[in-house]
Amino acid sequence: MSPSAAVILGSAPESFPYSVLAERHPAIIGQVREAFPYGPEQHRALDALLAGCTAGVIEPLPDGAWREWGIDDHVGQSWFDVPWLWSESYFYRRLLDAVGYFGDGPWRGIDPFRPSKLAELDSRETDQELAALDDLASLTAEEQGAALLHGSLWGNRADLGFRLSDGDAESRDAVPDLVADDSDRLWSLLDGAGTLCLIADNAGRELIPDLLLLAHLLEHRRVERAVLHVKPYPYYVSDATTADVVDALRRLVRAPGRAAEYGRRLWDAMADGRLSVRAHPFSCAPLPYADMPDDLRAELGGAALTVLKGDLNYRRLVGDRWWAPTTSFAEVTAYFPGPVAALRTLKSDVITGLDDRTEAALVEAEGRRWRTSGTHALIQVRP
Repeated sequence: MSPSAAVILGSAPESFPYSVLAERHPAIIGQVREAFPYGPEQHRALDALLAGCTAGVIEPLPDGAWREWGIDDHVGQSWFDVPWLWSESYFYRRLLDAVGYFGDGPWRGIDPFRPSKLAELDSRETDQELAALDDLASLTAEEQGAALLHGSLWGNRADLGFRLSDGDAESRDAVPDLVADDSDRLWSLLDGAGTLCLIADNAGRELIPDLLLLAHLLEHRRVERAVLHVKPYPYYVSDATTADVVDALRRLVRAPGRAAEYGRRLWDAMADGRLSVRAHPFSCAPLPYADMPDDLRAELGGAALTVLKGDLNYRRLVGDRWWAPTTSFAEVTAYFPGPVAALRTLKSDVITGLDDRTEAALVEAEGRRWRTSGTHALIQVRP
């Protein structure tokens, strides 16, 4: 399908993308600044980033990075006048440069978001969610699967970056009726054969439900093998890396009750190869999946199903554009090399695949707020 909708920019002052660039990003810089005892060099670089991201222009990255991802086309432009997907990603890359993540000094490889991620893993809310696993034992395998699928879906509300700019996000009640629900179609594709690729979103309280779902699918032989795609380096505050997978597995195996059983099964599945972790560089690209490289296209094309978690992955899957909400999800994902599913709570403007009645009811009840509040969710599948 040829793109027929405008790319989303951050230039409109009253828009949600503008608020992210003008308000959320400065707040993230403040959070990172307080998270570690950085030295003067890092503080000066963070000051420069703060000034640049709100009133400056796109500058080249060190060592000619991102040439293949279009940086030469945007150097000298305002952050607000380039595609929002691109400028958001550029912010996080610049943030990592500012704190020395890619440098040769002592801060190399130190995740600036790790304190927040670990605090969430050790939270009372995580304890409660893991304890709830004990109640699943009396359910049938199908009922357990449905519960774990929805746990993975709604776990997407546990987004540290989203909550940083919207402190009331988790206190608002989620709307249980999904705006689109292809869950029956999703289960029909998990027939016990082949590989499931799950492209993760956030660490912590979202990653744990993702892992629990994978454990269930492997245990009940709904798939032969699962590949968990994570980010090769920290990204978007709470996006999952390999280190976050390890932290989540350790949290599970240390937990009481059935949570530890899930953790041990996952640990064993890693050891025998039924579960593996992948960190492809394109996972941190500021581009839609329509532009994925050939090796990733071949890998995902060979999967029985690829599940993309979360809001950012949804934007990259359908293209971060002002689609009419009734635009066909199947048509905008027709380029994808194999069967694909999206599990997402709505935290940005882009949306496809709704019917006319659903869209009209949402607009009447909430105006445009339903798109960005994090209270609505969807499961969409293109076989």
